Amino acid sequence: MARVEIYTSPLCGYCHAAKRLLAKKGVEFEEVNVITTKGARGEMMDRAGGRTSVPQIFIDGAHVGGSDELHELDFDGKLDPMLAL
Repeated sequence: MARVEIYTSPLCGYCHAAKRLLAKKGVEFEEVNVITTKGARGEMMDRAGGRTSVPQIFIDGAHVGGSDELHELDFDGKLDPMLAL
């Protein structure tokens, strides 16, 4: 199974939606809270090409975007192969 990393903040509805989709698929993910983890927001921005919004999601180190992009990949049937489900 792929390594999934998601940068989040606790009050972000889009973060919760992305995590729900991943959980529904049975995917384990590493969550990094950008509010409580020192340096996490800067790290996220560097990895996500300057994007400042959460969530930012990475699958096997590749940036896939935020919640909308994750859901679009799922709708298009492209997410499961990326996750190797």
